[in-house]
Amino acid sequence: MQQFIIYTFSGLTTASIYAIAAMGLVLTYTATGVFNFSHGAMGMIAAFGYWQMRFGWNWPAPVAFVAVVFVVAPLFGAALEIGIMRRLEGTSPTTKLVVTISILLSLLGLGAWVWDPQVSRPLRRFFEGDKVKVLGTGLPYHQLIALGFAVVVAVGLRVLLYRSRIGVAMRACVDDRSLAALNGVRPNRISMLSWAIGASLAALSGILVSPTISLNGVALTLLIVNTYAAAIIGRLRNLPMTFVGALILGLANDYSRGYADRLPIAVKFLGGPLVSTSIIVLFFALLWLPQSRLRGISMARIRESSPRPSRGGALGFAGAVIAGTIMVSLVIPKTNMISVSRTWGIGIIALSMIPLIGYAGQISLCQLSFAGIGMVVMHHMGAGGNPVALLWAIGISAVVGLIVALPSLRLSGIYLALSTAAFAVLMDRWIFQIPKFTLFGHTFDMFNSGNLEIKTTRFFGLHLKSYRDMFIFGSFAFALAALCVAAVRRSAYGQRLIALKDSEAACATLGMNPKLAKLSVFALSAGIAGFGGAIYGQSLRSTGIDPLDFLIGLSIVMVMVIGGLNSLGAALFAGIFLASPILGNLFPHLTQLQTVLVGLAGIGLGKNPNGFIRRDIRSKWDVMLGHPSAMMAIVVVEVAVWLARINGHLSRWHYAIVALLVLALAPVICAAVLKDRTAAKATITAPLPSSSVDWIGLTHPFDDQAVASLDRSLGLDHFTISPSVGQ
Repeated sequence: MQQFIIYTFSGLTTASIYAIAAMGLVLTYTATGVFNFSHGAMGMIAAFGYWQMRFGWNWPAPVAFVAVVFVVAPLFGAALEIGIMRRLEGTSPTTKLVVTISILLSLLGLGAWVWDPQVSRPLRRFFEGDKVKVLGTGLPYHQLIALGFAVVVAVGLRVLLYRSRIGVAMRACVDDRSLAALNGVRPNRISMLSWAIGASLAALSGILVSPTISLNGVALTLLIVNTYAAAIIGRLRNLPMTFVGALILGLANDYSRGYADRLPIAVKFLGGPLVSTSIIVLFFALLWLPQSRLRGISMARIRESSPRPSRGGALGFAGAVIAGTIMVSLVIPKTNMISVSRTWGIGIIALSMIPLIGYAGQISLCQLSFAGIGMVVMHHMGAGGNPVALLWAIGISAVVGLIVALPSLRLSGIYLALSTAAFAVLMDRWIFQIPKFTLFGHTFDMFNSGNLEIKTTRFFGLHLKSYRDMFIFGSFAFALAALCVAAVRRSAYGQRLIALKDSEAACATLGMNPKLAKLSVFALSAGIAGFGGAIYGQSLRSTGIDPLDFLIGLSIVMVMVIGGLNSLGAALFAGIFLASPILGNLFPHLTQLQTVLVGLAGIGLGKNPNGFIRRDIRSKWDVMLGHPSAMMAIVVVEVAVWLARINGHLSRWHYAIVALLVLALAPVICAAVLKDRTAAKATITAPLPSSSVDWIGLTHPFDDQAVASLDRSLGLDHFTISPSVGQ
């Protein structure tokens, strides 16, 4: 009985912290319509800031607490709203969600950059050692303070939202900002206040929970995952139900931890009580939500585009990838080949996001988990380099993707993002870590007790022994996956996915089955990700669970957003950026630079869902694609530079700089040459590339050339209009 009382008080304390964090989420969503994925990261930064003031600079505890919770955190939240979120007005909820994920990654990288994760920073509880007797049990003052703050926050927010003019204005701004403004409300100020209060509550929860789980950046950041369930139980609007949800989570968490040793062994393996209680509750809470209505088309300030790639363009891209890989493999030193060989596995995982997120508009944050399944299958079924294991990796990952897609039939938007995030955390925190066990005479050891040995594939007696061989083989695998994705976009099925993204209601009206389309695209995407995981695992040779961490998966998503979720080139960029050792070689002491850059770039490009690949690079290269002589000249120059490197006339860095400069300056030089009158006359009748027709009026003017290209695309070039028709 004494233990039960102890676990109860401990659970109430945990529930109080969950409630404070969840109510901050609910407030921000209620007032601004934005689900703040970076809420936990804000609390993490605040906890480190409190430690710095309290123990680094020896400030008194009350002064440090007030400074962080009531000064620094609100100012930081207001600055985020003014500098970032305010500029996203009129964009889709998906874009806003992506930007908050970018903020999460930036803050996580910044925290690890400023406060070295290898250094221990113990944080004492408030009034350490002081207790009060309750029911014969000593209750620490820290727990009483947490309970008190939770009650005060719950009552205060309830009064604010439903008993004050500011609260009514907050709720009105979410329903209709324009109408609220006509009635005298200042939406920008309301949003700024909401973000300031939300940041303050994140800081409060971070400081209260830090003594319990220690100052660990990742643990504090992922604390927010536990509060998702509480917020969802309250349906992101109901504060009393959010508080109830937090109580359920807190008590279940501490009871499961306290009584874990008494649970049957089957429950330990199948229930994951120590790590997955909140995730399981989140799944049930999401399934409990009423089914979402079919979405109609929504007017947004910025529209996404998914240009239809030409067959020749896709083949040219695949050929360029393979040829470039073979050339580069001969100049990269062996010391870097180990990391560079990972490029194609990450790139294929990134490709898997294009049909699902880019074409169909279904948010998924668990693609890396599907890749992990592909790794596991490759380990268990690829003995001796059996190539059939690649097919098994695709098939089994697709089946799991189909199962994960079932909630998507009822969920959309942030709810779908939360369900896939919960699945990802569940996989890397529980499923992949299940120890070896025997069932019905068969031994199961999913992750080989923490380490997978993955054999490289053997084709026709040829074994990919070296990392250089694997690097070249990976480029063929990436090219094949890219051609499949391009074929999907060119097919009638791809057209249906684009229509599904634009308006589910219109698709259903025209006789299309949106549910079948969702299930099929999830399975397709998961299969591609599983294939990428099999290739990724072969490049690693031996791996643990760390490369499959949920936050690494978020980084891949963000790099794809930066490059463009509809672009094959973005997947190539993701693989190169995340696997290349360039940043590590240039800045060896700035280990978090990559994460910070990804986050900052995601914030900057959040308003442009088409990404920089298509906007800044492809738009300039489109001019050259219509001039084969210019493309041939670039190939000749690149080959000449490569030969100079092979023959020792250029150093490794000189070769890299010159090769990149050629690619960067070629469109500029070509555009300057085309300004010549002769070239201009020659291009009057030249057709635009097929991929540029969608951009007429945006990147190309409505001139004679554009109209002729549009007529050819629509099959109208053989029609003529007589003057009498116009009259």
